[in-house]
Amino acid sequence: VSASHLQLATFILGTIGWILCTVSMGLVEWRVWHVDNTTIISSGIAWVGIWKVCFISYLHISPGYKEQFCHKFSGYDSFIPHEIYAAQGLLLIATFVGLLGLAATIFALRNVYMGITHKTLIARFFLVGGFFYIFAGLCVLIPVSWNFYSVRHNQSIAFPPSYYMPSSPAAQEAGAAIPIGIMAVILLLLSGTFSLSYRFLVTTDTI
Repeated sequence: VSASHLQLATFILGTIGWILCTVSMGLVEWRVWHVDNTTIISSGIAWVGIWKVCFISYLHISPGYKEQFCHKFSGYDSFIPHEIYAAQGLLLIATFVGLLGLAATIFALRNVYMGITHKTLIARFFLVGGFFYIFAGLCVLIPVSWNFYSVRHNQSIAFPPSYYMPSSPAAQEAGAAIPIGIMAVILLLLSGTFSLSYRFLVTTDTI
């Protein structure tokens, strides 16, 4: 049990990292576009996410919405850049794999605190959980880094006319989803590293 206290902290960090991963995936504020023409985009700011693009407009351009206009991306949209497609797939994988990591860690902790002294089985589940955490962290790291690179280089997106978006912004900056994703990466990688250390801790404690 003494060797599992770090694993309990690992589970907490992994849980927070997994939650931040899902939050980042759901946010539309991945790339914040600043546009010069405010005829339709009234605030001059648009948010480009991995699932949709949104902006504030005082014109009634969308049924049911008088101020905020959002247009969801379709899987058949050829104009969507590769980094957004990658983010869609990799973050879904990260969410699923991270959940598997949490399940493996919960099972191992349950055995520890219920006094089940099957060290090999417990160690294996901690190791599996650690690999899942690290894999999930890497799946988040790739799209976060790629989209941040696109923001830094002010890359454009050839939106169709129905989106009411310019093909390129006057300037753009990273939205809230990117720093949240970075925090998710850090926590998931730390969780994975600590989980993989369980076998060493048990061996040292036994000696």
